[in-house]
Amino acid sequence: MEQRKLGSTGPTVSALGLGCMGMSEVYGPADRGESIATVHAALDAGITLLDTGDFYAMGHNEMLVREALKDVPREKVQISVKFGALRGPAGEFAGMDTRPAATKNFLAYSLQRLGTDHIDVYRPARLDPNVPIEETIGGLADLVKAGYIRHIGLSEVGSDTIRRAHAVHPIADLQIEYSLIERGIERDILKTCRELGISITAYGVLARGLISGHWSKDSGKTGRDYRLMTPRFQGANLDANLALAEQLRAIAREIGATPAQVAIAWVAAQGKEIVPLVGARTRNRLTEALGAAKVTLTPAHLAALAKAFPPDVASGTRYAAEQMAHLDSEKPATR
Repeated sequence: MEQRKLGSTGPTVSALGLGCMGMSEVYGPADRGESIATVHAALDAGITLLDTGDFYAMGHNEMLVREALKDVPREKVQISVKFGALRGPAGEFAGMDTRPAATKNFLAYSLQRLGTDHIDVYRPARLDPNVPIEETIGGLADLVKAGYIRHIGLSEVGSDTIRRAHAVHPIADLQIEYSLIERGIERDILKTCRELGISITAYGVLARGLISGHWSKDSGKTGRDYRLMTPRFQGANLDANLALAEQLRAIAREIGATPAQVAIAWVAAQGKEIVPLVGARTRNRLTEALGAAKVTLTPAHLAALAKAFPPDVASGTRYAAEQMAHLDSEKPATR
């Protein structure tokens, strides 16, 4: 598999990463055996970057990753971990805590759950409004010096925060949503990252399955699926967005690929500094995603996609209103 470097100072990783969140929660029931088999299949295919979070099912996801990697040489894989999100016993989110002392605590538990002595990329999951980003990054820099983490990343923050963080310690990558129907980073964040030599690890490249070609109005209703509570998957918004998915299906048919493969290939084609994360939970979905590497998008294909998917084409916001209000990445740059 093609390799891409995360930022000017970060690790070299596979051109496609595996997002593991859905193997533990959010998208309804997942099969543990199939999840582990999917991780193994990803590694066999050349994927080296695994993304998780310490709050995914309150540590379950990290322990799942540990089990999947128990016979894998540590140097063969890069583990990316998000931290700082607080949750209650009922699973509810209760804010962020990225104070250096709290960060050390989160890290200690992650190292234990993952069964490793270091994490390759460690990042706050969101901006903590009560802690200056310089303080958070300073604490992470100390953990880099101590050898517990190799590189520092960010997640869902805007250009101003990126600049402030990068001035304290080099940032390897920004993890943020990016897809054919979610192109907010093109306003200024992508330009800022390119200027500073920071890569993008793009999640939501299939808009949480909405444009994968596999979602319908009846999907997700047999289990507890977080997507059903988000604006883009509700009512008239869903109808409009599924119509967009049909446009993608038509273009994909002309290309000779699946909608998911074209969507992933489009994100990967936006720059060598961009690494798409696919949230495949089964080997079948992983195999389909891996096929994106064989998709060549010609200028004519890209023009057709640009016409069908202009910026802000999606109906509804990507998160509920209360979550959108806390996204630093939604704030416009001031310089």
